[in-house]
Amino acid sequence: MRKLRLGMVGGGQGAFIGAVHRIASRLDGQWDLVAGALSSDPERARASAAELGLDPARSYGSYEEMARAEAAREDRIDAVAIVTPNHMHAGPAVAFLDAGIHVICDKPLAATPEDGQRIANAVQRSGKQFILTHNYTGYPLIRQARAMVARGDLGKIRVVQVEYAQDWLAEETQGKQADWRVDPARSGAGGAVGDIGTHALNLATFVTGLKLARIAADLDAFVPGRRVDDNTQVLLRFEGGAKGALWASQVAVGNENALRLRIYGEEAGIDWAQETPNVMRFARFGKPVQLITRAGAGAEDAANRVSRTPGGHPEGYLEGFATVYNEAAHLIRHADHGMPPPEGVHAPGIEAGLEGMRFIAACVHSSANDAAWTEV
Repeated sequence: MRKLRLGMVGGGQGAFIGAVHRIASRLDGQWDLVAGALSSDPERARASAAELGLDPARSYGSYEEMARAEAAREDRIDAVAIVTPNHMHAGPAVAFLDAGIHVICDKPLAATPEDGQRIANAVQRSGKQFILTHNYTGYPLIRQARAMVARGDLGKIRVVQVEYAQDWLAEETQGKQADWRVDPARSGAGGAVGDIGTHALNLATFVTGLKLARIAADLDAFVPGRRVDDNTQVLLRFEGGAKGALWASQVAVGNENALRLRIYGEEAGIDWAQETPNVMRFARFGKPVQLITRAGAGAEDAANRVSRTPGGHPEGYLEGFATVYNEAAHLIRHADHGMPPPEGVHAPGIEAGLEGMRFIAACVHSSANDAAWTEV
């Protein structure tokens, strides 16, 4: 079984997320990076390709050129990873899907609902796989939490509490990572709600299997002059009666990457935090609290299938990304042979992307109307 050939759009010199995707794609030996349009500046794209050891003939000056050229090659790429700012997702995604090439795309889906729908239409038109890199779904104990909820270990879900707190934008900040995130033309209407709020929502719905019905949102831009929100507080109502709350903030001083999920059912509750991802708290009503550790005595098949090291050896952010790439490889291999997805394989796709776009739009609309309840 050969390795799958990967191309990349964006992610050149100085791009943090591009390096993350490249490391993650290599971790399980499923992918080789062989082509790229690594920058919108052709000279920088060539320099970035040279640093990575790519064949100069497969270093392209634009994604349009890359899609055309790769589609015509006998050894064409199997998939392209799109690791650009939000406003540059739709163009490459549509171009490669229409060229018959699978797409792996960073989140959120796009900068606008219209662009998100363009991508969805291209997915339907092409029949190709589209994977959105919500990497936190790849953590082993998140997979275990999902299995426990589905099995009914918590009973009927009552309350879902999810938060994602950072402080790196607590004051006016400049730099490649910050500049596009606080620019509505490049990030979209949602700042924190689009950047990390969509991660929080995706994690909550991935684990619980619940569908969001209505929200009431209060978006703020606390840093003077900032044109997108940097703090978001949202009440959630799910189909079936469960309630919840979501807090996403990039001005929460003292927090680095504090993503936390708590789920409470009629019989039990779970508590997981991204900064200590190898431990999950599980409590049945009236019983002693249980601490479940990754690859430990309480870990189940759903978690162990995506674990790579023995218990006590921490796994986290990069491995979560790698799991998404590994699942993407399984989905693509099976799709290319006309086979259904393997049992147990899960990767966020176009529906997760559209859910995120609807969530962002609903939050912006609700906040503009004094946190009025809004359908998602």
